[in-house]
Amino acid sequence: MGKVAIGAAVVCAAAAVAVTALVVRHRMRSAERWARAAAVLRELEEKCATPVEKLWEVADAMTKEMHAGLESEDVSKLKMIISYVDKLPTGDERGLFYALDLGGTNFRALRVQLGGREGRVVRQEAKEVSIPHDLMVGGSDELFDFIASALVEFVDSEGEGFHLHSGRQRELGFTFSFPVKQTSVASGTLIKWTKGFNIDGMVGEDVVSELNKALQRQGLDMKVAALVNDTVGTLAGGRYDDNDVVVAVILGTGTNAAYVERADAIKKWQGPLPGSGEIVINMEWGNFSSSHLPMTEYDNALDVESLNPGDQIYEKLISGMYLGEIVRRVLLRLAVQTALFGDTVPPQLETPFVLRTPVMSAMHHDTSADLKVVRAKLKEFLGISSTSLKARKVVVQICDIVAKRGARLAAAGIVGILKKLGRDGSGMRRTVIAMDGGLYEHYTVFRECLLGALKEMLGDEASASVVVKLTNDGSGLGASLLAASHSRYLEQS
Repeated sequence: MGKVAIGAAVVCAAAAVAVTALVVRHRMRSAERWARAAAVLRELEEKCATPVEKLWEVADAMTKEMHAGLESEDVSKLKMIISYVDKLPTGDERGLFYALDLGGTNFRALRVQLGGREGRVVRQEAKEVSIPHDLMVGGSDELFDFIASALVEFVDSEGEGFHLHSGRQRELGFTFSFPVKQTSVASGTLIKWTKGFNIDGMVGEDVVSELNKALQRQGLDMKVAALVNDTVGTLAGGRYDDNDVVVAVILGTGTNAAYVERADAIKKWQGPLPGSGEIVINMEWGNFSSSHLPMTEYDNALDVESLNPGDQIYEKLISGMYLGEIVRRVLLRLAVQTALFGDTVPPQLETPFVLRTPVMSAMHHDTSADLKVVRAKLKEFLGISSTSLKARKVVVQICDIVAKRGARLAAAGIVGILKKLGRDGSGMRRTVIAMDGGLYEHYTVFRECLLGALKEMLGDEASASVVVKLTNDGSGLGASLLAASHSRYLEQS
């Protein structure tokens, strides 16, 4: 019996040693994995770093590209498109004006009754209409006749509170969110269709002329007074509310900026200068690129695999379309190299753009002790059913690094514009930036970081003169206001 007992003891001891060895090996592997994860995070943080010196390099590069883009075409990544908008709303506008926003599978019609400086926006109404798919790939007459007929119905529904001055034609601000070469404030030729549209025979044609002809065919006494880019519309809406607005920025799914430039500073301008001495420039700043931008392997891979490699680099670093995708790519590397979410890589994590920026924002803003929002979002959108608190903290850290880099780089771009305008130093007059877009409006950490970076770059004194104001609906209300400020009846108003 003694031998049996001794044998059993030996077996138990051996088993205990084996279990201990397994535990030790597991802990060692776990430690090694977390060490690799920490190394990946350190590298990400270093590559995404935006110290104030780096931000000023980016701002200076932005200013330099702005100058180049105003000199001549095709010498800068910034298109610096002349909008031909030389009269922004003043608040004195009166009358009934319309807007049409065409930029996707739906279009929106809006009407607004303006009551001058005292009445302001007396009343406004809007209607959204879905475009049948066959009209998106058919002929131009069919598409524009469909839009014009919807405008006829909308006009017919004018009720009390909307009054057109006797003897006047209705005027429309047309937001056309496709690539256009603008030739005047109310004309522009289509460069190419995007967003699923492919209308025969339209490239090179004046989109305003096509709409005006359709309005005539439908018997509607209405004419386009202004062809509008949504960022220019945001600037108009901002100026209507605050006369110190000189810059507009959109930070949403995409990003862009527009600002008021001295007409004599636009060297590529041809013809007589406008009487106002000013022109709004549509920068198309999403295409900005510079060696000073802090890029990572994740950004480079995203760019190479995109539909437009080498283009829209700035947009791919700061806009809502891409922030969540950058986070996904970092998480995928961690899942593969460090088993962050277990020994098996979650299949959904390998799907591009599965992690949208609103989801990223929700995880980033999770203040619960156990990060339950992060846990729920990882399960819902990535199919990861079980995560450790330590892994969830890593997810939040990655969101923080990516969001703050984007916000600080956006601030640097704004400072670049202010520098071009000579409004980046002390003693300057009040300067207002009209801001639109869901990324800025809803992503609190992003917004606060952007505002903090502006203050850090400009200093306390200069930044006290810079105000960022949230302005909504540049493509609708802003377009109608530009129709009003460019009305042919302006002198009579």
